[in-house]
Amino acid sequence: MLIVFSGLPGTGKTTIAKGLTATLGAVYVRVDTIEQALRDSADFAGDVGRTGYLIAYELAASNLGLGGSVVVDCVNPVMESRRAWSAISSRSGAPLVNLQVICSDRTEHRRRVETRQVDIPGLAPPTWQSVMSHDYEPWDREPFTVDTALISPAQALAAIADYLKRSDLSTPDQG
Repeated sequence: MLIVFSGLPGTGKTTIAKGLTATLGAVYVRVDTIEQALRDSADFAGDVGRTGYLIAYELAASNLGLGGSVVVDCVNPVMESRRAWSAISSRSGAPLVNLQVICSDRTEHRRRVETRQVDIPGLAPPTWQSVMSHDYEPWDREPFTVDTALISPAQALAAIADYLKRSDLSTPDQG
């Protein structure tokens, strides 16, 4: 199973994705970690976003090929990346579960962004302005969404676990 967490920075994706990874015993792929490693390399300069995603796709595919589940933690803001995850799902024969994390309370979301503790050495945290100006395209099929302004991380994990139990995950490219 390929589970892709999507959403703007500061919504709580990483907290929930790490929790689900531990619960499922899955492989965890975090695009921020890949992108920062690329930035730290003397071989790359400038925008590493596309390259980071390309690496994440292949890491996910190789781990799916071993028969395990993969949890991906990324912003996943554009149709191009969403289609690529669907292609990885199809190619691997693993069901795809798209999960979106939002924080509908702008004041709380801003507080989280501005007080965020970075857990990746060298990663510059986003500013509130960069989060608000981030390109985040509408979905063609609405993913399962949790709103962390309304529920705790533990409640979000429980809602996701319930969703996974209720979903038909026998075929690739699920919601």
